[in-house]
Amino acid sequence: MTTNEVKASNAGGTRLRKGGGGSAVFAALGLTAAILAGAYGGVSAYAHTLDTFYPHHTINDVDVGGLTVDEAGAVLAEQLPRQQLEITVSRPVDSAWPEGADAPVSVTLEELGYTAERCPDIARRCYDQQRQGSVLGAGLRFLSAATSFSQDRLTLEDRDEAVFSETAERLEKELSMEPLDGSYEVDGASLNITKAADGRDVKAEDIREALEQKIQLARPLLEGSALVNCARRNAKAITAQAVHDAVSGEVKNAGYDAATGTIIPEQVGADFNVSAAQKALNNAAPGETISVQADIQYPAVTAEVLKDVLFRDLLGECTTHVGGSAARISNVRLASSAFNGTVMNSGDVFSYNETVGQRTAAKGYKPAPAYVQGETVDEIGGGVCQPSSTLYYACLLSNMEITERYAHRYIPAYITRGMDATVSWGGPDYKFTNNTDYPIKIVATYSKNYLTVQLWGTKTSDTTVKMTYETLSTTPFEEVEQVDPTLAPGARTVKVTPYTGYKVRTYRNVYAGDGTLISSKFEATSDYKSRNRVVLVGPEAEETGGGAVIPGTPADTTPVTPPTPANPSVTTPTEPPVTEPDTEVTGPAEIPATPPAEPEAPVEEPFAPVIVVPEAGA
Repeated sequence: MTTNEVKASNAGGTRLRKGGGGSAVFAALGLTAAILAGAYGGVSAYAHTLDTFYPHHTINDVDVGGLTVDEAGAVLAEQLPRQQLEITVSRPVDSAWPEGADAPVSVTLEELGYTAERCPDIARRCYDQQRQGSVLGAGLRFLSAATSFSQDRLTLEDRDEAVFSETAERLEKELSMEPLDGSYEVDGASLNITKAADGRDVKAEDIREALEQKIQLARPLLEGSALVNCARRNAKAITAQAVHDAVSGEVKNAGYDAATGTIIPEQVGADFNVSAAQKALNNAAPGETISVQADIQYPAVTAEVLKDVLFRDLLGECTTHVGGSAARISNVRLASSAFNGTVMNSGDVFSYNETVGQRTAAKGYKPAPAYVQGETVDEIGGGVCQPSSTLYYACLLSNMEITERYAHRYIPAYITRGMDATVSWGGPDYKFTNNTDYPIKIVATYSKNYLTVQLWGTKTSDTTVKMTYETLSTTPFEEVEQVDPTLAPGARTVKVTPYTGYKVRTYRNVYAGDGTLISSKFEATSDYKSRNRVVLVGPEAEETGGGAVIPGTPADTTPVTPPTPANPSVTTPTEPPVTEPDTEVTGPAEIPATPPAEPEAPVEEPFAPVIVVPEAGA
């Protein structure tokens, strides 16, 4: 029995010891919790009353831990504006951009509106945000900051909006890119070909969107780039074959565009291996320039040379007296004004008919004496051959290449024999070629019954030209009498004025500056027909040979009384005339009777036949 009591006692004692130990543990835990709570409360109270940022606190990667708001504002003002943000333009599919176009562009936060002046406000905002919440929450944030870094982000409200917008506009221009079309350039003995490169359009609103998105991202602001969308601008590609087609043609001197008043660049000639050039072009980067070896031919005159000598020199000029009726003078002035100012580049061909155009009443041309089927009649545009003849003589003295020229049917009085050029719409034309390397300009002026035509260009030597002629033959006119029953018995009057016929040969003589004859070449042969004088006689003269043809001087010496002409300026000569009906005999220059001697006597060349035109303006 004693044994049981002992056991029972031991058992009870054991239970009592267990119960007392558990209470102590709980008491200890409670005490610890109370201590911790008290400590946390103290920390929270301390954190809540701090006037500094918590430890390890950053604002956009700038450490402001332990700093007051003013101190943090000063540190931010020094560091934050200098921070940089990268911007990268997103490349559209298959765009061919030049090298370096994918490189990011950096901007500072100051350029985005986060200026030093705004940093104190940013520090104040972040500090106020730290103090938000309960006192107990402040303790948790403080403890968290003490064991790890905490980060405050910039907001869109922190920036200066005006500065941000100005930068976005500037970046629009900087990030946009003009397309670079494929091109070529001749340089010395090489041909440089530039491969095409696409451009892009970047808009300010897209830049704003990319930057704002980047600023508001949760991860650190300075990591990665802000991606900006753009629109592709296609460039015009170039091929080696296209370059070859452009440069392998005719070599041309620089010229002049009269319509725009600008110089036309020269055109060089170049030949190269197209296949090799295309292979090199394929391997080149967009926008890269490759050099291709080529056989290059340069023109004699470049744009750089031409700009200093354009129309510098008077090449030649001719002045003729303009006589006749007011209508004829008006036609001369109208036709000459039509080609005044004409510019011809090297190799250009001038056509009188094409330049002056059809002579019509609608254009202001008037009826004036002209030759039609050998007769002198009033015709619209009569007299327009005088400007063409004056121009022809000026061209000869300028040593131009005469392309097409016809002599008058009858010898004109306003210019030296052999130096005329007849024209007629739909018939004979006058043409010449600019055989110089430089542009020339035709200048025609009328003053006090004189027409002057000048050719202005660029002289490259001191040579001058003199024209001479020789008379090969002369054909005298005859007098023909015709009975006119309307005349009084024995009366005589001239119906048709006569012309003596001449066949002349002209020569172009080129002299050096010291007067030495360089060359004397056959220019043309002109065959002027004779025209009989027709005299109307009264009925009484019919029995003594009326209607007979009498060579030379008329056998009948009875004075011929001409009627008053319809045109007061038309006079009936008392001696055999060599003149048009309404002009006076004048010559632009003194010309020797015979051409200068040559090593061999000049022979008429086959390209300049004797041409007589039956219908042409006088």
